Amino acid sequence: MKNLENQVIIVTGGAAGIGGALTRVFVKRGASVLAVDIDEDAGEEIQKVNTEKIAFLKGDVSKKEVAQEAVDMAVSKFGKLTGLVNNAHASRQKPLMELTSEDWDLSFNTGFKATLNFMKAAYAELKKNKGAIVNFGSGAAISGQDNQASYAAAKEAIRGLSRVAANEWAKDNIRVNIVCPLALTEGVAQWKENQPEQYKQVASKIPLKHFGDPQKDIAPVVAFLLSKDSQYMTGQTLMADGGDIKLR
Repeated sequence: MKNLENQVIIVTGGAAGIGGALTRVFVKRGASVLAVDIDEDAGEEIQKVNTEKIAFLKGDVSKKEVAQEAVDMAVSKFGKLTGLVNNAHASRQKPLMELTSEDWDLSFNTGFKATLNFMKAAYAELKKNKGAIVNFGSGAAISGQDNQASYAAAKEAIRGLSRVAANEWAKDNIRVNIVCPLALTEGVAQWKENQPEQYKQVASKIPLKHFGDPQKDIAPVVAFLLSKDSQYMTGQTLMADGGDIKLR
């Protein structure tokens, strides 16, 4: 399937984990990708997948100037920008009363503010090309999962921002949607290996009975939202979570 043919997409946190899976799948589907990541080793590895279609920018997404640098690099390297995926987000899991101001700053700076800055930096180029943005929400935020206050708050702020942008930018032919994934990331895989019974217990409550594979289950949903197949969708939250949460 080549539903991303000739697209140029920025993926934050695009060198490893879900972001690395997105980068690999997008390229297989015909896109060129600029992966922005703080992990230089992972960035160098992801570039080797396809040196012509993957570029790497080492950068801290919490810094505003990195967003503009990424847009400039994508246009310089690949000639245009048609898509943006705001995947990167760092946070600390603690009870609400134990979260420090630094913990709140970490989550909002790498999550909400990074998403906002990348959206603003990409706006002019996406307007030229009738582009699409996919931002990441979280089922943990929608359900109010314990020990996730700073993460959940930033994720719901991202969803609110996305809905407003979807309305305001529709006239510019820029679509903005949200994906909430439930994925077998490296951390979850390690937990599964160390605590197999606990993993089975949690997974059994998911209607489809397993955590999603980043490449097979999550990336195709994001690719769909970036493609013309979803050209009549904007402002939506899609749950790529095996049926765990059903929005009303």
